[in-house]
Amino acid sequence: MADRRWERLSEAAAALRDRLEETPDVAITLGSGLSKVLGDPEDGRVIRAEEIPHYPRPTVVGHAGELWAGRIEGTSVLVQRGRAHFYEGRSPDEIVFATRLFALLGIKTLIVTNASGAVRPDFRAGDLVVITDHINMLGVNPLHGPNLDRLGPRFPDMSAAYTPRLRRLAAEVADAEGIELKEGVYAAALGPSYETPAEIRAFRAMGADLVGMSTVPEVIAAAHAGMEILGISIATNLAAGVDPDATLTHDEVIETTDRKGSEMRRLLLGIIARL
Repeated sequence: MADRRWERLSEAAAALRDRLEETPDVAITLGSGLSKVLGDPEDGRVIRAEEIPHYPRPTVVGHAGELWAGRIEGTSVLVQRGRAHFYEGRSPDEIVFATRLFALLGIKTLIVTNASGAVRPDFRAGDLVVITDHINMLGVNPLHGPNLDRLGPRFPDMSAAYTPRLRRLAAEVADAEGIELKEGVYAAALGPSYETPAEIRAFRAMGADLVGMSTVPEVIAAAHAGMEILGISIATNLAAGVDPDATLTHDEVIETTDRKGSEMRRLLLGIIARL
């Protein structure tokens, strides 16, 4: 089992290396509605999912399902435009395939972004939030099963999965750019239905500030592989029950990410320039 997973990753890494001019310094995973937030800089190329063996293709609106490789702000970057989710019927290995592929390429830094619901009453739709920690409510861990020893240890430490140095850097960039950047704990739920008001009250009691349906598996896999990690979320809506009169739709998620995309772009560009 572990050997077959390693074979698939190795095949994908070999194909991707053939399409890269250099080993990227940083990988960026762009979440719902954010696939195009960094644009298409001239100094780079798009790599379609079908060009990479075994690479999972997202099926959700707002997730492009491709990679972009090139230089941004003088840094060699590999951008994952859209991700796979458990609620699509994917296996844990598929969910973290791209993250493990980045690690196998030798990339040391991962920036993950997502769209989320605001659990904290003082958060508002459109807030940018740097993730300080997470709560895994998915009911599954991507490290379950035989360990991929060549990637990381059987029992990885998660006490500082979201690298403090990168969180401080994000705060410094936000301050320099005049961007309000909050901090919060992200809870991952399975989906695809949005959470009930009772579930949101339970998450709040557990210490969650945001809730979404992604990110945590990739962060676990990246921490397992020894990568430095920065997580940034756009709170695209108030979670169920926070605003008693609100209804939740995916269209609202896409609208908010479109509206706040320019701020996310400025923040990411500033971070990349200082890495």
